[in-house]
Formats: sequence, structure tokens, C-alpha cells
Amino acid sequence: MDGQLDRRAELSEFLRTRRARLQPEDVGLESFGRHRRVPGLRREELAQLAGVSVAYYTRLEQGNGQNVSAEVLDAIARALRLTDAEQAHLTHLAKPKQQRRRAGAPRGKQPVRVALLQLLDSIDTVPAYVTGRRSEILAWNRMSAALFGDWGKMPAAERNWARLVFLNPDYRELFVDWDQKAYDMVSFLRMDAGRHPDDPRLSALVGELSVKSEEFRRLWATHDVKEKSYGVKRMRHPLVGDLTLSFETFRLVDDDEQAFITYHAEPGSPSADALRLLASWGTDAPASLPR
Repeated sequence: MDGQLDRRAELSEFLRTRRARLQPEDVGLESFGRHRRVPGLRREELAQLAGVSVAYYTRLEQGNGQNVSAEVLDAIARALRLTDAEQAHLTHLAKPKQQRRRAGAPRGKQPVRVALLQLLDSIDTVPAYVTGRRSEILAWNRMSAALFGDWGKMPAAERNWARLVFLNPDYRELFVDWDQKAYDMVSFLRMDAGRHPDDPRLSALVGELSVKSEEFRRLWATHDVKEKSYGVKRMRHPLVGDLTLSFETFRLVDDDEQAFITYHAEPGSPSADALRLLASWGTDAPASLPR
């Protein structure tokens, strides 16, 4: 894979796969004939729903979205019944005139503020860490090291959630619902790719994972996107056994490409007891480190 993702191809495939998942009856259209040559809606049906010409929509689905207006994108998003995350992804890919690409997108290190590092170190009962672009792990506390493993012993390039999930067998064992974790990870990378298709490090990461992991390659081909700011993860830790932990994701106001993520257990639950036990065993784990 070369130094960047093909924005036109990404836009084309995203629209095609979103159209393919809808049936005429899903959007109040009659389905004429029992046999349809294409899955989902036809282009002319989608254009009708969006209130644009077939030729206009066809050009957009062929990847020519440079001059499309925000109003037309909104109409197409409604016709395709896109989620908020999907609509944002469509906007990033199409890049209408109203959407200016952020200048000076970071290509290298993503420094974590000192105060944030100090906050991480002050939290000694809850796993917490900071992530950045491309699912990179930028900093963490001792409890994260106790729960997820000693990231400090890994080369910096390996401290990446996508690589850990798809290429490290220990994480396949750690996450009870690994399939869901893998899907969430790919969906996040898709969002990142939409925002920064010219990022050579992201392109290299996608290329590497596509070569080394059949599961990643299959999920990447779906073009699904979503953002998940909270939820529950079930884990099976080699020392303390089963854990059910809630996670919360806090985007930094001054840098929305970095996120502060915490995991906690329901008070009084077996998982809370297991976390306390893990904390007592993990006191020698390395403190948080900037990337």
C-alpha cells in the first residue's frame, strides 16, 4: 500500500456498501420484480429518495465528491439512513467546500500534556490510559499495565490497539467478546482514515494488518464506521479471572484526536474485588509513560 488511502475509492465503496444494505421496502419504495441484479437499492432509487439526479448521484458514487454541497450530502445521508458517525465519515470523504481539512495534521509524535500524565499517575485503583491517532497508546497508569500487560516493554510501534487486537494472541484471550472488540477497532480506524486519508503511517498500518490478518481484511472491506464513547467489556485475566468492566472515553477539548479512557467495575461486584486484587499485585507495574 502506498503513502495514502485513495479518497475517491473510499467514498465510492462507502456509498456503494451503504446503498447495498437497504431494500426498497425499508425506505417505502415498491420493489418491482422478484429478481434484482444488484443487492439493495438501485442508484436511481437512492437518487429519487435524496432528490438529486441519477447522473449527479452516480458521479458522487464514482468518487467525484469534491464539489458536492453540504445540503446534498445531508439529503443523501438521510436517504441512506446513516448514523451520525456514518454521516460524519461521508462528509470527511466527500470534502465539500464547507469542510476545510485541518492544516498541519500531526504526522509523528503526539505529545501528552504533563498535567494529564500526572493525573494518570494519581489514579491508582482504575485502569486508565490515553490514546491518539491510529489507535496508538500514548500513556497509561500502573493499573492499565496490570490489566492489559506491560506496554512499557514493547517497542513504541507495537503500542497500538489495532496491532494488539489483531496480531497479539494474548489479547484474543483477554477479551471474551473478541469479535466485537475487533469490529469496534476496525470501525474506529475507518473513521480515522476518513479524517486523514493522506496519513502514510495509517496507510502503512492498514496495509500491514490486511496482509497479516484475514479477520482485519474481512472487516475492513465492510466499510463500517462508528464511534463508541462508553460501554462494557468482558475480560478473562490470567491472574484474577473473569472481569466485567465499564469503560468511559473522554475526548480532550484542546485535542480531540486524543482520548482519556478509564475502566471501572460496579461497586461491590466480583469484578470490583478482582480489580482490587489486581491492584495489590500490580504495584510494581511501570508508571505511565509518554510516547
